[in-house]
Amino acid sequence: MTASTVELVALQYRFYAAHVVRARRVGASLIRVTLGGAELVDFAGGGRDQSVSLFLPHPGQDAPVVPVELGEDWFGAWRALPPEVRAVMRSYTIREHRPAAVEVDIDFVSHGDTGPAARWAERAGPGDRVLLLGPAVRDNRSVCFRPPDGTDLVVLAADETALPAVAGILAWLPAATPVRAWIEVPAAADITELPTAADAEIRWIVRGSTPPGSDLLVSAIRAARLPAATPYAWIAGESGAVRALRRHLVGERGIDRRRVTFAGYWRRGLSEEDLRAEALAGATA
Repeated sequence: MTASTVELVALQYRFYAAHVVRARRVGASLIRVTLGGAELVDFAGGGRDQSVSLFLPHPGQDAPVVPVELGEDWFGAWRALPPEVRAVMRSYTIREHRPAAVEVDIDFVSHGDTGPAARWAERAGPGDRVLLLGPAVRDNRSVCFRPPDGTDLVVLAADETALPAVAGILAWLPAATPVRAWIEVPAAADITELPTAADAEIRWIVRGSTPPGSDLLVSAIRAARLPAATPYAWIAGESGAVRALRRHLVGERGIDRRRVTFAGYWRRGLSEEDLRAEALAGATA
């Protein structure tokens, strides 16, 4: 990146102090945490698959511990803090942004006591303090759903970790947009209403006892018939399944790779710390 590019990216984001307004169960597998706070009046969510970095406290801490100065090198300063002290950082997609109420919803996958973010969400209550690194402008780089000109069919594929993003995309799409969507969830109780003005055909795949990250999603789409069109595909979820699905869409369906947006939201057997360490090692190799 050039210096001007770094400056431009920095201007797109800022830190927001926030607190929990309420938390509730959604279906069988999600916990929806509503965040509020005076600073969120400036939160410029871009809708669709808008993502943020969320900083959470460890058990026993009143607030997430971050560097005193959150300047341009905040990430290096955050990493320099002891792991058991520095705030837990996780990436999440905004489920809903309500500017008039100055509220932001984030959905957490509830999978027991297996990770610090899930543990925090299970216990979250009104007044609990968090910190968000989020958009200061609506048209920002962390909105990835961007159909090219000429798109006349939107194809969506996701597991439960990307369900909030799918909901945001469907809510944003113009009326009558043709959509074919496949969503994999752990249980039938996770099937939910997804309001949209689009002409959306949504297929729910209930995983049940099948392990997450399997080929259920890929198999369902491989067996489907898509209408003749110029599609744009957006796929997100477990990294291995996402890669397999992208190979199918590009290699077998013949979709132009420039018309496929894909994101590995998680990877089987690795925590987000592992993924960040892997990415850092690759960047410095």
